[in-house]
Amino acid sequence: MPSRLDIPPVALGCGNFGGIGSAPAFFGQGETKEQAFALMDAAWELGLRWFDTADAYGGGRSETWIGEWIAATGNRPQITTKTWNPMDEGHDSGLTPERVLRQLDSSLERLGVDRVDLYLAHDPDPATPIAETFGAFEELLAAGKISSYGVSNFPAAELREALAAGEPALLQNSFSLLDRTDEENVLPLCAAEGVAYQCFGPLAGGWLTGKYRRGATLPKGSRMTLRPGPYLRYDDERVYAALDSLGEAAAERGVSMAGLALAWLLAHPGVTSFVVGPRTPAHLDPVREALSIELSPDERDEVGSLFT
Repeated sequence: MPSRLDIPPVALGCGNFGGIGSAPAFFGQGETKEQAFALMDAAWELGLRWFDTADAYGGGRSETWIGEWIAATGNRPQITTKTWNPMDEGHDSGLTPERVLRQLDSSLERLGVDRVDLYLAHDPDPATPIAETFGAFEELLAAGKISSYGVSNFPAAELREALAAGEPALLQNSFSLLDRTDEENVLPLCAAEGVAYQCFGPLAGGWLTGKYRRGATLPKGSRMTLRPGPYLRYDDERVYAALDSLGEAAAERGVSMAGLALAWLLAHPGVTSFVVGPRTPAHLDPVREALSIELSPDERDEVGSLFT
């Protein structure tokens, strides 16, 4: 079934603006306001017209700086924002309807807009039935404050519950050459139900760029030094061997490893879009490469087979 949501193949991830994702321990770190503006300028110049953020990224700094950039430039990207992580101490948390409604208003204020294009439940909330959360989302739709809604970090079982409770337009999960769990159940479910599938972590925290080498010192400021937990499983000889093969395949095509890894996602029949989170404008170069590469189904399968 075709997706109900028209979303471009690449979105700019703004999770490092003023922090490293939603972790309070890293608020005030990540990109500065000036660096965030430079990234948004470069992304806009490249043609990226959809920005992805969340109310908790950088403790609200990400949304605020996107809003200030919009006001300063007059550019109006389409915007995804998300909610779940508590941003208002002393109040309810999670995905209760009351909090969803309150948090969306605070996001609109920080962004300086009267509507966001896509509003996501950032994670499942075991304490709140998804039907109640979707009731709040439907209320926001009716009020014109959001154009569509969806979910993030939902495995297959939770996605089925969400589909039974409402009409999520998009699922945003982790997916890459190194993280293909969703291929078995989630991607077929999205295709059958017309749910757009957007992946974050398309370069597996930098592992698919070739920056991590056997026995080498970890690059300063990398995710493996700041927040290694999700990526420790890649420190494995089988992964290093696959990365060597990816590097050889990329060299044969005259492109970077990252560019080829992103091109694989663009060619994947189950992937609608991916979110890329560059730390510098130069990190957008692999996106530019990927957009210029057309992998045939056989080439796509060949690249994918390196990691199976």
